[in-house]
Amino acid sequence: MGEGAGRSSDGVDRRDALKTAGAVLAASMTGMSASADAQGTRSAASAKPDKLPLGLRLQGVQHFGLTVQNMERAFSFYTEVLGGTEVMRDGDFQGERIHNTLLTGQEIEARTRGVNPRTMGIPDLRGGAQRLDVRFIQFDNVVIELLQYRDADQPMGGPRAFAEPLDHMSPAFPRMMHICFHIRDDVDFNRFIADLEAESARRGMTHVRANRVLPVTSEDERRAAPLGANSNPITEGKSDGWRLIYCTGSEGEQLEFVQALGPVKRTFDGALEARRKIVAAAR
Repeated sequence: MGEGAGRSSDGVDRRDALKTAGAVLAASMTGMSASADAQGTRSAASAKPDKLPLGLRLQGVQHFGLTVQNMERAFSFYTEVLGGTEVMRDGDFQGERIHNTLLTGQEIEARTRGVNPRTMGIPDLRGGAQRLDVRFIQFDNVVIELLQYRDADQPMGGPRAFAEPLDHMSPAFPRMMHICFHIRDDVDFNRFIADLEAESARRGMTHVRANRVLPVTSEDERRAAPLGANSNPITEGKSDGWRLIYCTGSEGEQLEFVQALGPVKRTFDGALEARRKIVAAAR
Protein backbone atom coordinates (compact mmCIF):
# COMPACT_ATOMS: atom_id res chain seq x y z
CA MET A 1 0.00 0.00 0.00
CA GLY A 2 1.58 3.28 -1.03
CA GLU A 3 1.57 6.75 0.42
CA GLY A 4 -1.77 8.50 0.69
CA ALA A 5 -3.69 5.42 1.75
CA GLY A 6 -5.54 6.00 4.97
CA ARG A 7 -8.76 6.00 6.89
CA SER A 8 -12.00 7.07 5.33
CA SER A 9 -11.48 10.58 6.64
CA ASP A 10 -8.24 12.21 5.54
CA GLY A 11 -5.81 9.27 5.60
CA VAL A 12 -2.64 8.83 7.61
CA ASP A 13 0.88 10.00 6.96
CA ARG A 14 3.49 7.54 5.73
CA ARG A 15 7.24 7.72 6.23
CA ASP A 16 9.22 9.45 3.52
CA ALA A 17 10.59 7.07 0.95
CA LEU A 18 13.77 5.47 2.26
CA LYS A 19 16.80 7.17 0.77
CA THR A 20 18.73 3.98 1.28
CA ALA A 21 16.29 1.78 -0.64
CA GLY A 22 18.04 -0.97 -2.53
CA ALA A 23 17.53 0.24 -6.09
CA VAL A 24 20.16 -0.92 -8.54
CA LEU A 25 20.61 0.16 -12.13
CA ALA A 26 20.23 -2.49 -14.81
CA ALA A 27 23.60 -3.98 -15.61
CA SER A 28 23.32 -2.84 -19.20
CA MET A 29 23.71 0.76 -18.07
CA THR A 30 27.23 0.06 -16.87
CA GLY A 31 28.21 -0.12 -20.50
CA MET A 32 27.32 3.51 -21.26
CA SER A 33 30.18 5.51 -22.67
CA ALA A 34 31.67 8.20 -20.47
CA SER A 35 30.63 10.95 -22.88
CA ALA A 36 27.03 9.77 -23.05
CA ASP A 37 26.90 9.45 -19.28
CA ALA A 38 28.28 12.95 -18.79
CA GLN A 39 25.88 14.43 -21.30
CA GLY A 40 22.93 12.66 -19.70
CA THR A 41 23.80 13.74 -16.17
CA ARG A 42 24.37 17.35 -17.25
CA SER A 43 20.99 17.55 -18.95
CA ALA A 44 19.30 15.84 -15.98
CA ALA A 45 20.95 18.20 -13.53
CA SER A 46 19.69 21.25 -15.40
CA ALA A 47 16.12 20.00 -15.66
CA LYS A 48 13.36 20.85 -13.21
CA PRO A 49 12.26 17.87 -11.10
CA ASP A 50 8.96 17.47 -12.91
CA LYS A 51 10.75 17.48 -16.28
CA LEU A 52 13.17 14.70 -15.37
CA PRO A 53 12.77 11.18 -16.77
CA LEU A 54 10.43 9.16 -14.59
CA GLY A 55 13.22 7.03 -13.17
CA LEU A 56 15.05 10.11 -11.85
CA ARG A 57 11.94 11.30 -10.03
CA LEU A 58 12.09 8.24 -7.80
CA GLN A 59 13.93 7.59 -4.54
CA GLY A 60 14.17 3.86 -5.17
CA VAL A 61 12.05 1.03 -3.79
CA GLN A 62 10.22 2.06 -0.60
CA HIS A 63 8.70 -1.28 0.32
CA PHE A 64 7.43 -4.66 -0.83
CA GLY A 65 3.88 -5.49 0.21
CA LEU A 66 2.63 -8.93 1.17
CA THR A 67 -1.02 -9.79 1.87
CA VAL A 68 -1.12 -12.42 4.61
CA GLN A 69 -3.56 -14.92 6.06
CA ASN A 70 -2.34 -14.68 9.66
CA MET A 71 -0.87 -11.31 10.64
CA GLU A 72 0.73 -12.34 13.93
CA ARG A 73 2.36 -15.40 12.40
CA ALA A 74 3.75 -13.43 9.47
CA PHE A 75 4.92 -10.61 11.75
CA SER A 76 6.71 -13.11 13.97
CA PHE A 77 8.44 -14.67 10.96
CA TYR A 78 9.73 -11.40 9.52
CA THR A 79 10.77 -9.91 12.87
CA GLU A 80 11.70 -12.75 15.24
CA VAL A 81 13.03 -15.23 12.65
CA LEU A 82 14.45 -12.95 9.93
CA GLY A 83 15.28 -10.10 12.31
CA GLY A 84 13.40 -7.12 10.87
CA THR A 85 12.31 -4.28 13.14
CA GLU A 86 8.85 -2.78 13.29
CA VAL A 87 8.47 0.67 11.75
CA MET A 88 4.81 1.22 12.52
CA ARG A 89 1.41 -0.43 12.42
CA ASP A 90 -2.00 0.96 11.61
CA GLY A 91 -5.35 -0.45 10.71
CA ASP A 92 -9.10 -0.65 10.67
CA PHE A 93 -8.96 1.09 7.30
CA GLN A 94 -12.40 1.37 5.68
CA GLY A 95 -14.52 3.79 3.71
CA GLU A 96 -15.05 5.13 0.20
CA ARG A 97 -11.64 6.71 -0.38
CA ILE A 98 -9.48 3.79 0.70
CA HIS A 99 -11.74 1.32 -1.13
CA ASN A 100 -11.44 3.29 -4.36
CA THR A 101 -7.71 3.82 -3.84
CA LEU A 102 -6.95 0.11 -3.61
CA LEU A 103 -9.74 -1.72 -5.42
CA THR A 104 -11.12 0.33 -8.33
CA GLY A 105 -9.57 -1.89 -11.00
CA GLN A 106 -10.89 -5.07 -9.42
CA GLU A 107 -14.38 -3.56 -9.01
CA ILE A 108 -14.44 -2.68 -12.71
CA GLU A 109 -13.34 -6.21 -13.59
CA ALA A 110 -16.12 -7.73 -11.47
CA ARG A 111 -18.69 -5.43 -13.04
CA THR A 112 -17.44 -6.33 -16.53
CA ARG A 113 -17.78 -10.03 -15.73
CA GLY A 114 -21.20 -9.48 -14.16
CA VAL A 115 -20.30 -11.19 -10.89
CA ASN A 116 -20.46 -10.29 -7.21
CA PRO A 117 -17.09 -8.72 -6.25
CA ARG A 118 -17.02 -10.84 -3.07
CA THR A 119 -16.86 -14.03 -5.16
CA MET A 120 -13.62 -12.71 -6.66
CA GLY A 121 -12.07 -12.08 -3.25
CA ILE A 122 -12.68 -8.33 -3.39
CA PRO A 123 -13.42 -7.00 0.11
CA ASP A 124 -16.04 -4.35 0.88
CA LEU A 125 -13.96 -1.64 2.50
CA ARG A 126 -16.43 0.92 1.19
CA GLY A 127 -19.27 -0.30 3.39
CA GLY A 128 -17.02 -1.45 6.21
CA ALA A 129 -17.92 -5.14 6.05
CA GLN A 130 -14.20 -5.78 5.77
CA ARG A 131 -11.23 -3.86 7.16
CA LEU A 132 -7.55 -3.54 6.30
CA ASP A 133 -4.64 -3.62 8.78
CA VAL A 134 -0.98 -2.99 7.96
CA ARG A 135 2.41 -3.36 9.62
CA PHE A 136 5.72 -2.08 8.23
CA ILE A 137 8.98 -3.92 8.95
CA GLN A 138 12.41 -2.39 8.37
CA PHE A 139 15.36 -4.32 6.99
CA ASP A 140 18.77 -2.89 6.18
CA ASN A 141 17.89 -1.54 2.75
CA VAL A 142 14.14 -1.86 2.26
CA VAL A 143 10.82 -2.10 4.08
CA ILE A 144 8.30 -4.96 3.91
CA GLU A 145 4.63 -4.17 4.46
CA LEU A 146 2.31 -6.87 5.76
CA LEU A 147 -1.37 -6.40 4.89
CA GLN A 148 -4.34 -8.30 6.25
CA TYR A 149 -7.89 -7.92 4.97
CA ARG A 150 -10.33 -9.23 7.57
CA ASP A 151 -14.05 -9.25 8.28
CA ALA A 152 -15.14 -6.42 10.55
CA ASP A 153 -16.03 -8.80 13.38
CA GLN A 154 -12.55 -10.34 13.42
CA PRO A 155 -9.86 -8.87 15.74
CA MET A 156 -6.86 -6.99 14.40
CA GLY A 157 -3.85 -9.28 14.03
CA GLY A 158 -5.95 -12.42 14.14
CA PRO A 159 -5.47 -15.66 12.20
CA ARG A 160 -8.47 -15.33 9.89
CA ALA A 161 -8.25 -13.30 6.70
CA PHE A 162 -11.19 -12.27 4.51
CA ALA A 163 -10.19 -14.28 1.45
CA GLU A 164 -8.77 -17.77 1.04
CA PRO A 165 -5.08 -17.90 0.12
CA LEU A 166 -4.16 -18.97 -3.39
CA ASP A 167 -2.49 -22.37 -3.38
CA HIS A 168 -0.22 -24.07 -5.87
CA MET A 169 1.22 -20.83 -7.24
CA SER A 170 4.37 -21.72 -9.17
CA PRO A 171 7.01 -18.97 -9.61
CA ALA A 172 6.38 -19.38 -13.35
CA PHE A 173 2.89 -17.84 -13.12
CA PRO A 174 2.80 -14.38 -14.70
CA ARG A 175 2.27 -11.69 -12.00
CA MET A 176 3.86 -13.95 -9.40
CA MET A 177 6.32 -11.97 -7.29
CA HIS A 178 8.91 -12.83 -4.66
CA ILE A 179 10.89 -11.14 -1.90
CA CYS A 180 14.64 -11.65 -2.11
CA PHE A 181 16.88 -11.43 0.99
CA HIS A 182 20.61 -10.76 0.65
CA ILE A 183 22.78 -12.96 2.89
CA ARG A 184 26.05 -11.47 4.19
CA ASP A 185 29.23 -12.37 2.30
CA ASP A 186 30.83 -14.09 5.31
CA VAL A 187 27.85 -16.30 6.18
CA ASP A 188 27.71 -20.01 5.35
CA PHE A 189 24.72 -20.04 3.00
CA ASN A 190 23.86 -23.72 3.42
CA ARG A 191 23.99 -23.51 7.21
CA PHE A 192 21.79 -20.38 7.13
CA ILE A 193 19.07 -22.26 5.24
CA ALA A 194 19.24 -25.20 7.63
CA ASP A 195 18.98 -22.88 10.63
CA LEU A 196 16.12 -20.94 9.01
CA GLU A 197 14.08 -24.10 8.53
CA ALA A 198 14.85 -25.36 12.04
CA GLU A 199 13.96 -22.06 13.73
CA SER A 200 10.75 -21.76 11.73
CA ALA A 201 9.75 -25.35 12.50
CA ARG A 202 10.37 -24.71 16.19
CA ARG A 203 7.76 -21.95 15.97
CA GLY A 204 5.24 -24.14 14.14
CA MET A 205 5.75 -22.36 10.79
CA THR A 206 5.37 -25.43 8.62
CA HIS A 207 5.25 -23.50 5.32
CA VAL A 208 8.89 -22.37 5.63
CA ARG A 209 10.60 -24.84 3.30
CA ALA A 210 13.60 -24.23 1.08
CA ASN A 211 14.15 -26.09 -2.17
CA ARG A 212 17.09 -28.44 -2.74
CA VAL A 213 19.41 -28.52 -5.75
CA LEU A 214 19.24 -32.34 -5.85
CA PRO A 215 16.21 -34.22 -7.20
CA VAL A 216 13.76 -35.03 -4.40
CA THR A 217 10.31 -36.55 -4.80
CA SER A 218 8.87 -36.20 -1.31
CA GLU A 219 9.03 -34.00 1.75
CA ASP A 220 10.97 -36.74 3.57
CA GLU A 221 13.59 -36.75 0.80
CA ARG A 222 13.79 -32.97 0.85
CA ARG A 223 14.49 -32.95 4.59
CA ALA A 224 17.02 -35.77 4.27
CA ALA A 225 19.06 -34.08 1.52
CA PRO A 226 22.66 -33.21 2.49
CA LEU A 227 23.56 -29.74 3.70
CA GLY A 228 25.34 -28.91 0.45
CA ALA A 229 22.06 -29.22 -1.45
CA ASN A 230 20.68 -26.09 0.23
CA SER A 231 21.99 -23.63 -2.37
CA ASN A 232 22.98 -23.35 -6.00
CA PRO A 233 26.36 -21.66 -6.65
CA ILE A 234 26.75 -20.25 -10.18
CA THR A 235 30.37 -20.26 -11.33
CA GLU A 236 30.25 -19.11 -14.96
CA GLY A 237 28.81 -16.46 -17.21
CA LYS A 238 27.51 -13.10 -16.10
CA SER A 239 26.09 -14.57 -12.88
CA ASP A 240 29.46 -15.98 -11.75
CA GLY A 241 29.54 -15.63 -7.95
CA TRP A 242 25.77 -15.71 -7.49
CA ARG A 243 24.43 -18.26 -4.98
CA LEU A 244 20.71 -18.73 -4.48
CA ILE A 245 17.80 -20.87 -3.36
CA TYR A 246 14.04 -20.38 -3.46
CA CYS A 247 12.01 -20.86 -0.29
CA THR A 248 8.45 -20.37 0.91
CA GLY A 249 7.70 -18.13 3.89
CA SER A 250 5.35 -18.54 6.82
CA GLU A 251 2.29 -17.70 4.71
CA GLY A 252 3.39 -19.80 1.74
CA GLU A 253 4.75 -16.70 -0.03
CA GLN A 254 7.64 -17.01 -2.46
CA LEU A 255 11.02 -15.95 -1.03
CA GLU A 256 14.54 -16.06 -2.40
CA PHE A 257 17.84 -15.95 -0.54
CA VAL A 258 21.02 -14.93 -2.36
CA GLN A 259 24.69 -14.14 -1.95
CA ALA A 260 26.50 -12.06 -4.56
CA LEU A 261 30.27 -12.62 -4.55
CA GLY A 262 33.13 -12.28 -7.03
CA PRO A 263 32.36 -10.99 -10.54
CA VAL A 264 28.61 -10.63 -10.03
CA LYS A 265 29.19 -8.62 -6.85
CA ARG A 266 31.40 -6.21 -8.80
CA THR A 267 28.71 -5.94 -11.48
CA PHE A 268 26.02 -4.97 -8.96
CA ASP A 269 28.33 -2.67 -6.99
CA GLY A 270 29.34 -0.88 -10.18
CA ALA A 271 25.73 -0.49 -11.29
CA LEU A 272 24.76 0.92 -7.90
CA GLU A 273 27.63 3.42 -7.98
CA ALA A 274 26.63 4.49 -11.50
CA ARG A 275 23.06 4.95 -10.33
CA ARG A 276 24.15 7.07 -7.38
CA LYS A 277 26.17 9.36 -9.65
CA ILE A 278 23.23 9.85 -12.01
CA VAL A 279 20.85 10.61 -9.12
CA ALA A 280 23.34 12.95 -7.43
CA ALA A 281 23.84 14.89 -10.66
CA ALA A 282 20.09 15.26 -11.07
CA ARG A 283 19.59 16.93 -7.70
